Amino acid sequence: MSWTTLISVDALARAAASCVLLDCRAVLGDVEAGVCQYQAGHIPGAFHAELERDLSDMQQTGQGRHPWPSAAQFAQKLAAWGITPDTQVVAYDAGNGMFAARAWGLLRLFGHDKVAVLDGGLAAWQAAGLPISTELPALQSHPPVAGDFDYSRLFDHQDVIAHLAHGGLLLDARAAERFRGEVEPIDACAGHVPGALNRPFAENLMADGRFKSSQALFAEFAQLLGGRTPSDMVVMCGSGVTACHHLLAMAHAGLVGSKLYKGSWSGWISDPERPVATS
Repeated sequence: MSWTTLISVDALARAAASCVLLDCRAVLGDVEAGVCQYQAGHIPGAFHAELERDLSDMQQTGQGRHPWPSAAQFAQKLAAWGITPDTQVVAYDAGNGMFAARAWGLLRLFGHDKVAVLDGGLAAWQAAGLPISTELPALQSHPPVAGDFDYSRLFDHQDVIAHLAHGGLLLDARAAERFRGEVEPIDACAGHVPGALNRPFAENLMADGRFKSSQALFAEFAQLLGGRTPSDMVVMCGSGVTACHHLLAMAHAGLVGSKLYKGSWSGWISDPERPVATS
């Protein structure tokens, strides 16, 4: 059996020995904080996949706060974690899935289908009384497997401008007050891309931090799509992280094919000539 969107705590407890686990816990702006959390205790056998160090290429400029890595860079990471095309990968974070979804999105857009996010994250694992380890697994020395990202689903700002000009949908996963421009705790400019819609990624979750049912998610995203196909939608957020949460939620609902604006809001505002809306 393989998992391609979400995996429950019970299912992972039975299958963990045959999976590669990625602990994606992170704190925005503090690389070492996630590392410390991981070292203090993680699901046995899990590698740490840190947002800036492992799931981004921080050497790029003008591409947002968490630039998408190159295919060659990402292939090297997969090899170090022992991930081959046949590997079942499970990503998790502290609970809400925002960082784990970034790993999921990278793998899926790299063509690796057997990847799932632990529903409820480490919080759900611990609530079930399952073991935690401080032992660090050894990185592998396998040569990287050749591969590439599906760039037809990775949009830059020019793609977004053209998409909106042709009536396409742009969905922003940031909190509503950030979208409206009332507050901006991270980026230099508040507001949103003109023409974008807003659905905070937290709306994909139930109160306990697990994802809503596939049926509920289908109904909610179908309403946003308004009769269009998922391929008519581009998702974005602040830096290409929580937008992947929407891609995951939609895939769990059977709605596959939306694109990711990888630079997202922080990439959009890197050019002060681009328009900004507030409301």
